[in-house]
Amino acid sequence: MNRLTGFLIIIILTAAGCTPQSELLPPGKVVVLMYHRISEGAAANLYERSAADFEADLRFLRTNNISVISFEDLEAMISKGEMPSGDAAVITFDDGDHSWVSRAKPLLIKYEMKATFFLWVSMIGRDSYLNWEEVTAISHYMDEDGTHPFTFGSHTMSHQFLLTMKAAIADPAEFDRYLDEELGSSATAIEKYTPGKVSVLALPFGDGAGDEIITAGAERNGYRFIRTSERGVISSPATDLFRIPSLPILDSTDAVTILTYLGR
Repeated sequence: MNRLTGFLIIIILTAAGCTPQSELLPPGKVVVLMYHRISEGAAANLYERSAADFEADLRFLRTNNISVISFEDLEAMISKGEMPSGDAAVITFDDGDHSWVSRAKPLLIKYEMKATFFLWVSMIGRDSYLNWEEVTAISHYMDEDGTHPFTFGSHTMSHQFLLTMKAAIADPAEFDRYLDEELGSSATAIEKYTPGKVSVLALPFGDGAGDEIITAGAERNGYRFIRTSERGVISSPATDLFRIPSLPILDSTDAVTILTYLGR
């Protein structure tokens, strides 16, 4: 390429609002957002988020250039010793409320955002919880790129305080069998209705974060991530993926809190 041709290319790129070499955003942080039920109108309790506020949250992420990634995306970056280019968020939901299919899913599709849903397995099909057909419908949804943006993880079988149960079950071997039921059997049940393996565990009430026996039980049953209720963000590739902090998004949470967690 001669000098005149190169000069013309630079002029064209500049006129288009570009530079010959795109600038990358500096390394960012990752915040894991924890939702529960999405209400149609005003939230009825602290752990609900109205559909209007949830949609405003999704717009807030987009407006503030916070990309939405999956746990697998996070794992891929950390395995390379990298953080994302710019800040990112992982969207998660706990328990299994029917509002996931009626309110959360349509808005996530509208804004083209991924999410992970944690099921309280023994409650599926009861009260206001999803049934297995709805779990299948959400998990098998495919976007225009041919990928499944919605994945499911376990919130255990019976949603117990795991450390409390560890203290109550004096025999270590018996507690391991208990963990295999709570963590392993719940994952097996979910995998019957969803594509892929269940790799993410959300601790009920956040109980047991960092406990070696519970972590070992999760690893033994095929998990690669544990999302806790410990407040914080992921700011380094050295983050323990079996002790991932989060930010609960409650009825009273101002979306600006997301920026505060990210250090902006």
